[in-house]
Amino acid sequence: MNGFRIPLGDWIEVGLDWVTEVFAPVFNAIRTVFRGAYDGLEWLFQAPPFWAVLIILAALAWFLRGWKLGVGTAAGFVLIYGVDQWEHAMETLALVLVASAVAILIGIPLGIVAARSRTASRVIRPVLDFMQTMPAMVYLVPALIIFRVGVVPGIVATIIFAMAPGVRLTELGIRGVDAEVVEAGAAFGSTPGRILRQIQLPLALPTIMAGVNQVIMLSLSMVVIAGMVGAGGLGQDVVASLTRLDPALGFEAGIAVVIVAVYLDRLTSSVGSRAKKRVPAGVSAS
Repeated sequence: MNGFRIPLGDWIEVGLDWVTEVFAPVFNAIRTVFRGAYDGLEWLFQAPPFWAVLIILAALAWFLRGWKLGVGTAAGFVLIYGVDQWEHAMETLALVLVASAVAILIGIPLGIVAARSRTASRVIRPVLDFMQTMPAMVYLVPALIIFRVGVVPGIVATIIFAMAPGVRLTELGIRGVDAEVVEAGAAFGSTPGRILRQIQLPLALPTIMAGVNQVIMLSLSMVVIAGMVGAGGLGQDVVASLTRLDPALGFEAGIAVVIVAVYLDRLTSSVGSRAKKRVPAGVSAS
């Protein structure tokens, strides 16, 4: 090896230390908000009896998708309870919902901006490419340095990792709306904001919901990895099974992750399907 080396990692480490020190009040506020949201959802899922939460989850699945998913949801979550993973599954569900909500709240407006501005799109796309190609484990390092061990670094890393599909599919959906429909709205005197709210977003909703679905799925996969930094939930058991070489615990935690993932996937897919059916006949979103 030659003696030439660019100390890029050292520069980033120094930059992280500087950012952590200068923006400490901001990071403390973020930690407080995220921790409070997580604790509130966790309490909401775990304070009622098991059977009450089960009925609510199954009823929601029945209403959105049909009786088959409702029955399957009940059977799946009974299995989670039976293998003693209910508490950790609810922690994981709370973590996923908090991270996904923040990623969606950031991603959809960014997608709208990218769809309405070519310049913004050119700036945002390379950032999204970087976010999607960076190994998931790497996101845990700066989050851990800034927010320390616990739930919050897991949430922050999950938000960064999962946000890209929401931005991309929102931009794709809005750009895919038939230009003639947009022109017709403008011809009737609608403002750009009204065209966005009443034409572009409703027609792009199926594509946007596909992005929401992907955000939630990526959040769930990252939440499991975030168990390595003390995020808790099912990820904690997966990591414990690896360190202790405990295949039984790993299998039980893995089955619980699959059940939660299938449940969230089917719910968001059904919302997207309903949105697609509401698109007026003869109006194309692509």
